[in-house]
Order: sequence, then C-alpha cells, then structure tokens
Amino acid sequence: MRTSVVLSLLLIFNLVFSQPKKLKVYISVDMEGIAGVVSGDQLGPGAFEYERFRQFMTKEALAAVAAAKESGASEILVSDSHGNGENLLIDQFPKDVRIIRSWPRRLGMMAGIDATFDAAIFIGYHSSTNNLQGVRAHTFSSARLTRVALNGNNVTEGAWNAAIAGHFGVPVIMVSGDEATIGEVRELVGNIEGAEVKKSLSFHSANTMTPEAAQELIGQKVKSALSRLKDFKPFGIKTPVSFELGFKHYRPVEVLAYLKGVERIDSHTIRFVGKDMLEVADFELFVTTYSFSLEP
Repeated sequence: MRTSVVLSLLLIFNLVFSQPKKLKVYISVDMEGIAGVVSGDQLGPGAFEYERFRQFMTKEALAAVAAAKESGASEILVSDSHGNGENLLIDQFPKDVRIIRSWPRRLGMMAGIDATFDAAIFIGYHSSTNNLQGVRAHTFSSARLTRVALNGNNVTEGAWNAAIAGHFGVPVIMVSGDEATIGEVRELVGNIEGAEVKKSLSFHSANTMTPEAAQELIGQKVKSALSRLKDFKPFGIKTPVSFELGFKHYRPVEVLAYLKGVERIDSHTIRFVGKDMLEVADFELFVTTYSFSLEP
C-alpha cells in the first residue's frame, strides 16, 4: 500500500515538474525604426507610402512573432505603438496572438505588460530627441517636447519602456531600428540584442536594408536573444522616480506648474517625482494626452 502511494506521489511530481515552463513574450512595435522609413511619407494615414509601409511594419512584427514561437513562446502579446495605434494588419497574425490597439491606454506603448511575461522585445524603435543622430529622432512628441529624463538621465522611448517592463521584473532582450536607436538603448538598458535594419544619414535619410532582409535579421536576433534569456536583467529605476519633461513652448510649463507636486525647474522644463515608474508613466500619459477636446 505504501509503495503504491509513493509511486503515485512520484508520478504526480514528475507530471508537475517535468512540464516545460511556458514562455510568455511581449512585443512593442513602433514604425519610425522600420526598414525603409525615412519621413512622414511612410508614417501616417493619407501619406502616399503609408499603406505599403504598414505592411512592412506588420511583417517585421510577424518576423519577431514567428521567431519567438520557434523559440518556444506559447503566449505572445503585441502592442501597436505608433501614431493612432491602428497600424498593424491584425488579420495577418496567428490566431493565438493578441494585439493591443489605439489610445489612450495605461502604460502607453507597454499596455498589458505585467509580471507574468518572461521577456520584452521592441520592433521599429527610434532614437531620442536628444540624440544628434537617428532617423525621425524624438521622444513621445517631436512637435512638442525637447527632453524626457528619468532620475536625471535623458531617455529614449526604448529606455522609458524598458523601465516600465523593469518595474514588473521583465527584461528587454532585443530592439530593432537604426544604429543610433540600438546604441542609445544599450547605453542605459544593457547589452541587449540589436537588429540594425538601417543606418541613419540624417533625420530624414537612411541607408536601409530591404524589408525582406530586415525581417530575416529580426528573426535571427529574436532567436538569439531568447536562446540566452537568462543573460538579461530587468532595467530597474531607483525609486522615488524623478521625471523631467522639457517643452518647446512656455505655456504648458506655466500651467502644469500650477499642479501640486509639479515643479517648474526652468523656462521650458517641469519636474514630477513619483513613487515608482507606474505613477510617473500615468503622469506622462496625462500630460501628453489630455485635451478639453477629448470626446467619446
């Protein structure tokens, strides 16, 4: 009797602990860093190359999805994180992939991220507004902002989003875009895999791979990153988090400084200190999104 009980317990133990761990991957997709993108002609509805380039954007995202699946990913969440958030052609994705679309949404480009994910991947990203290089270099808004900093360090959208992932203990393992983008993210986040799909020649010019070559490279880099997942660490931000935001114009700085907890530190810059990255992310989303004209 005892022997059968022991054998049953051993069988249960083996069934529970011999099952492979599920691999859950988050993929955030922007557009400025997609191969071939160099100007507004590719970036928004109505632009003469937009429809073609949203297909290329979709295919780069699909290359990352396919590589993640081939590497054992059993659950994948894709975030459409460019412009109106309605760029990816969702009918082209596998039926078991879920996609986040449109705005506003908590955590912005990282909406839906949580501690259950094992890795985050950034596709089509670009360098920051403080970088002297990079195609379409900006942070959140090229028209309105001049600086975004966390704890005194200028950050790209990549580093910002890595800090959100890091809050949940999720490491960023790979980024694609131009060489300025990859270098800037690595400087703060660490030596993650990078798929350099184009070289920046100026704000509106690049030496670019073809879409097919870029998709192949992205697939290779995703597989390489996931093959050494244990080498990557979450990007943690020391708390409380000091968030500085520079504006091109005076008036938003004046008005935002009326808020309790917001300090105007120079003519164009405010500072907000949040208890953690999530509180800072909520503040940023409000500042960059809110308008009296918002309607259902």
